[in-house]
Parts: sequence; C-alpha cells; structure tokens
Amino acid sequence: MTKIHSPCPVHPMMDTYLEHLLVVRGLSENSLAAYATDLREFSAFLKQKDFDLSEVSRQTLSLYLFHLRRKGLASRSLARHLSALRGFFSYLADEGLADSDPAEFLENPKLPRKLPELLTIKEMATVLAQPDLSTKLGFRDRTMLELLYAAGLRVSELVQMKPFDFDPQVGVLRIFGKGSKERLIPIHYAAQEFLQNYLQSWRGQFKPVQDAVFLNRSGKGLTRQAVWKAIKRHALTAGITRNVSPHTFRHSFATHLLEGGADLRTVQLLLGHADIAATEIYTHVQAGRLVQIHRQHHPRSNM
Repeated sequence: MTKIHSPCPVHPMMDTYLEHLLVVRGLSENSLAAYATDLREFSAFLKQKDFDLSEVSRQTLSLYLFHLRRKGLASRSLARHLSALRGFFSYLADEGLADSDPAEFLENPKLPRKLPELLTIKEMATVLAQPDLSTKLGFRDRTMLELLYAAGLRVSELVQMKPFDFDPQVGVLRIFGKGSKERLIPIHYAAQEFLQNYLQSWRGQFKPVQDAVFLNRSGKGLTRQAVWKAIKRHALTAGITRNVSPHTFRHSFATHLLEGGADLRTVQLLLGHADIAATEIYTHVQAGRLVQIHRQHHPRSNM
C-alpha cells in the first residue's frame, strides 16, 4: 500500500480519509500526495491557531482561505486547497464522523478562463520532425511526440503505458487516467505505425528491465521530467521559444480536433475528463468555428 510520507503528522481523521482516497477511490500516488500536502497545511494552521478539528466552522475555513491568500496563493491554488477540504469534510459528514459539513457552502475563488499554450498545426509538424529517426533515442522521442499529439495523453498516462496497452489490430490505446479510470483512444495510422515499429524494432535495443513502453538508456521507464525535457529540447530545436510542455500537446490535440469539427462531448471522452466543465475551456474554439460556418453559409452573410 502506498505510504504518505510527511515531515509532520497528519490528523488521524485525515489519515483515514487519505486511505479512503487510495483504497476506495483509487487515486494516483501524485494526486494522493497533493491531497496530503494540502490537508497537512490545514492541520498546521489549526494547530497554530489552537483550533480543534471538531470545532471547524465555515468561518474557520474562510479565515484559513484568507490566511492562504495573504501568503500570496493565486486563485487556482486556493481552489485546489478548497477542493481538498471539501472532499475531506464531505467524507466526514457522509461517514457520520461529523455533524455537518462546514465546507458545503463555501464559494470557489474565481478562476481565469485562460487557454493554455498551444502549437499551431504547422508548428506541431515542425516539432514532430525534429527527432533523428536513425537512432533509438530519436525514434523513441518521435513515437512519444506522435502519441501525445495523436491521443491527447497526460504525461503520467504516457509514462505508465505498457506494451500490451496498444492493440495494433484496431489501432486503439488502452489508457488508465486519473483514479485508474480506463478509456480507449483510437489513434491515426501514422501514430500506429510509429508505435508498432518502435515496439517491434527499437524498444528491445534499450534492454528493458521494466514493463513500460518508453524507456531510458538503462532500460527503465521514463519519468515525467525526462519526457518534459525531451519535448523542450525538440521544441527549441524547431525554433519555438515559448513554454512548450507535454500539456501543450494535450491542449493542441483538443483544440485542433474542435477546429476540425469534433464536438465537445467527443473531446471530453478522448481527454478523459470526468466532468464536461473541464472541457468547456475549449468552447471559444467551437464558438469561433460556428461564427465561420454562419458567415459562409447564411444566405444574407454576403449582402
């Protein structure tokens, strides 16, 4: 079982909640660590103010959020802390460990609706063309880039892929996303060919010691940091100095699909978003396409 290592102890009820997230909800190790960090900080705040967990009220939580804002936390970070507290207190109420849920009616801080960094279709093609296909590292990198763009994968999903997660007969990837939720993603023929070629002819050259698709020189699975560095390197070689990351590929995948005519619900399923609200950041793309269609086809647009 995953252990949550912390420099200071978390409240026993918080430990119970973290175990619930691990065992029942199946959260990933990274998500679990994030929850533990946020709850640990809240526990330290209660100790500093000499508050008992059983006495926490809506006013206590408002005071805590004010405390975080004074530390300079942005709205998105505040929303993450509030999400952790909401989940925790909702769990206590549901399990009968608390009489009420003090976080139930707290309002979320307003988040900026800013679309993350994107690459144009031309820029994407230029980045994809950078790895040297005559070397094992170059062919590995090209295959990684193709999959990130073809399937809109999170970097954690990419590094966790196993060889048998690809079905070459139908050209589909089996991906395990947040909370170990499984989804099937079709990929185009070029990505299929790169992945099949890599698995058959190149992966063995890394002398695998782990069952990951993408390996480092020692035959172990690549880390998220290694993927990020590879993408940054190839983007710079392509002459792109903006901040390009694995998530840039994911956002470009979604945006280019919508620009090509895909509907928001389809993109939601492909990205593995549990709530379509997470996909709605791309609605401006769909709205722009509707304006274009309207101008092209409405009989009075050209009058």
